[in-house]
Amino acid sequence: MIEFFDVSKTYSTGTRALQHVDLTIDDGEFVFIMGRSGGGKSTMLQLLLKEIEPSEGEIVVNDYTLRNMPRRFIPRYRRQLGMVFQDFRLLNDRSVFENVAFAQRVINKSAREIKESVPEALRMVGLSSKYKSLPGQLSGGERQRVAIARAIINKPSILLCDEPTGNLDEKTAREIMQLLDDINRQGTTVVVITHSAELVRDMDKRVITIDKGVIVSDV
Repeated sequence: MIEFFDVSKTYSTGTRALQHVDLTIDDGEFVFIMGRSGGGKSTMLQLLLKEIEPSEGEIVVNDYTLRNMPRRFIPRYRRQLGMVFQDFRLLNDRSVFENVAFAQRVINKSAREIKESVPEALRMVGLSSKYKSLPGQLSGGERQRVAIARAIINKPSILLCDEPTGNLDEKTAREIMQLLDDINRQGTTVVVITHSAELVRDMDKRVITIDKGVIVSDV
């Protein structure tokens, strides 16, 4: 569960990015967060990733209270989160297998565990045959699938996606959204930041719209 209790964020420049946000996202939900650029979407994401602190209010994620969390607890908290970015953020000099395996190496998984879990993750995203390929040999949609496999390989309870279809054509974007829906059906909470009203309309999911730091609709 993700809970925002009266959360505000004001930057040192005086910009009020969030204003008294109250929000609950239940375990297993699929939620879109929409809004214009500068509306507060990215700030919400940064708060969830524990990259910045709220100016006021509390955020609780799976029983972790984020405000003033001791630094030593942050890596353990972040292991509950998978993150997918618009620009893929793959290691261009490493194969698909190694890109996905990287997420397990950083948490000291054994070679045996990696050998078992990476093929499973690649099967989930439909890229079993591409495990030797370099990112530069893949289409944009395939690269995003690699990024999703990397994000889910450690079985996070929450998958956060920041404009995951922003660099993709319409057909590929729909395929990626279907993949995220499949992941959600297996029990993972999925939160997608997007500006694509058409994709949101087609998915028939909960949509939270934020404008000037305020939630203006939640349907």
